[in-house]
Amino acid sequence: MSELKGACILGQSGGPTSVINASAYGVIATALNSPAITAVYGAEHGIKGVLNDRLFDMGKEAPAELELLKYTPSSALGSCRYKMADPDMDDTDYKRILETFKKYDVRYFFYNGGNDSMDTCNKISKYMQKAGYECRVMGVPKTIDNDLYGTDHCPGYASAAKYIATSCMEVYQDARVYDTGMVCIIEIMGRHAGWLAGAAALATAYGAGPDLVYLPETDFNMEEFLADVERIYKEKGNCMVAVSEGIHYPDGTFVSEAKASATDGFGHAQLGGLAATLAAVVKEKTGAKVRGIELSLLQRCGAHLASETDIEESFMAGKAAVENAVNGITDKMVGFERIERDGHYVCKTALLNLTDVANTEKKVPREWINPRGNGVEQPFIDYVLPLIQGEPKLPKEDSLPRFAKLKKVLAK
Repeated sequence: MSELKGACILGQSGGPTSVINASAYGVIATALNSPAITAVYGAEHGIKGVLNDRLFDMGKEAPAELELLKYTPSSALGSCRYKMADPDMDDTDYKRILETFKKYDVRYFFYNGGNDSMDTCNKISKYMQKAGYECRVMGVPKTIDNDLYGTDHCPGYASAAKYIATSCMEVYQDARVYDTGMVCIIEIMGRHAGWLAGAAALATAYGAGPDLVYLPETDFNMEEFLADVERIYKEKGNCMVAVSEGIHYPDGTFVSEAKASATDGFGHAQLGGLAATLAAVVKEKTGAKVRGIELSLLQRCGAHLASETDIEESFMAGKAAVENAVNGITDKMVGFERIERDGHYVCKTALLNLTDVANTEKKVPREWINPRGNGVEQPFIDYVLPLIQGEPKLPKEDSLPRFAKLKKVLAK
């Protein structure tokens, strides 16, 4: 295929992670060094930046600051939750995007995000093909939920899993200091997939974690839950529980009392308050001292507990997206393939069709969850453990994190 010359745009979308900027740096650094890419732009707040003509010229950033992106949590360019209409129903946004692409001679578009972001990426890719505008579109995966279809795991998941497991081990120690018992309920993110809550079982596998773990892949039974908690509390004098925010009853309704409090831009319920809800129920049933803990945003921005493996793989995903696009590939998302080499875990990149990835969720296999639905089996532990390995050498300034400080010069 003949070489395609032109500018590129990178956008970040959806919930942040502690390593999403490592993927961004993989895209930016590789694109800046590519002869085929004439300029590198970062979209302010994802696709909204393209629609509003708010693009940052990444070539005007200091290389040292860009390199710090590898260790900077959250979305440095700004994120969004913006659902694009079906172009056959309303193509207003798509015409505007094409207008921006033509203005800056954009021939490469990279979108860094999760399920809904890949839907956006897929729609733009298909529209550009239909419009006859040559632009190579690539999805760069991101999500702590680890629920993107087709990839062994997702950038961001491992660091969140490591944070969750470590935090559970620390809370375990704290919850056992008094001569009076306590039930501790830890609420973990995950609307429909329980990969994050399952990671709490890593702490248990290493001797200091939850007694019970509940994932949304199985229906929740309040009576069984209370019976399990009461039994363990009587046996041990303490009980720790890890629950996914998305646990639900057989009819599909969320256990969380906050299930209808709000929705995001894609119509998904913004969950929260589950730990407090269950704590109140357990206290009424058992009379025990109960503490509810919601990890909330901490599990996705805890860069100080990031996995070095996750950082390097996230960078690799961004780099692979640019290299494949320059080599003529389009309409794909970079995924990960797990292989074993000489008895050790190795991660390779693979290319997945955007149409297959968009809006399809990957769940925890039922056989990785115990029959009663209150814990995970050994295959889950074996799956997660290689991903959390390695301690990054985080840049510090007076013992505090030194994060990237971008100038964000607007393109003209």
